[in-house]
Amino acid sequence: MRSLSDEIAKHIEQAPPLYHRLILVVGPHRRGKTTALRDLAAKHDWPIVNLNLALAERLLDLTVRQRALRVARILGDILAEQAGDVVLFDNIEMLFHPDLQQDPLRLLQSLSRNRTLVSTWRGVYHGRSLIYASPDHPEYRRFDDPQARIVATPASDALGGIPSTATDNTA
Repeated sequence: MRSLSDEIAKHIEQAPPLYHRLILVVGPHRRGKTTALRDLAAKHDWPIVNLNLALAERLLDLTVRQRALRVARILGDILAEQAGDVVLFDNIEMLFHPDLQQDPLRLLQSLSRNRTLVSTWRGVYHGRSLIYASPDHPEYRRFDDPQARIVATPASDALGGIPSTATDNTA
């Protein structure tokens, strides 16, 4: 059985010709997503960014309205500061905050046009839907047929146990 980091690495190798070079590592909390990214960063010398921390530092002095207007540019700046053709994002939950008024998937897709971006995604991939949070949560999002490579971790949740999958949804 292939490790999660090996599965992600396989998708990274296949990403360069894709329109969106986005790979999402999807699973609930504590399913090995961060460990897999750390393994890849150590093995390949790829930068890993704690997005919540990097983004929070830059949004701190802005008003709520300014934050919503500038978050995409700030994310672009964070990505531009990273060396190499592959960048790993971990802890992206801040992108879902209602005050930022963003479409997290679209933001990640736009960032992945010229570089391969691997990002953790705390949620589930069920059928052909990428889900973040539960429907009663204010940050709930559902994306049908996301234009990204999906590497799902083994999960057991309210959806009845999503099996580990690796899917190409890049059309």
